[in-house]
Amino acid sequence: MYTRLDEVPVYHQRAGELSATHFNHVQVAFKRLGESIRFRIPRLKHLDLILQRDAWIVVDRVHNDVPVVAWTDFQTDHRSDLHSPIACTIRFYHAHASFIMRRTIEAMELILGERLAEMMPEDDNGKIVTLKPDN
Repeated sequence: MYTRLDEVPVYHQRAGELSATHFNHVQVAFKRLGESIRFRIPRLKHLDLILQRDAWIVVDRVHNDVPVVAWTDFQTDHRSDLHSPIACTIRFYHAHASFIMRRTIEAMELILGERLAEMMPEDDNGKIVTLKPDN
């Protein structure tokens, strides 16, 4: 786990929610790309997003990866569907962290989509495969 979350004082903390679409997309990425994913957030200078099973953290790479905002404490126990939002805790480490949250999620979706698409075999071309029942 990214250990700096407990080393840096939290500016503000609140209950939050993640769209099931975003959460599920990251879970698929973990299975295909690995357990810890890191990338730069386009148009947000010096900020990276680190995705891990227990936290999604935006860090300032210029300032020794100090956290800016983090989604933690995902409430996935007893989850019985894939379409309901996921409750979580949002930790703000910077006064203006809330301004970058939407852009971070949008960038995450685009970048993960591109990385996952690169992994698809060329002969698939995104085709939907129909499953036939066994006779």
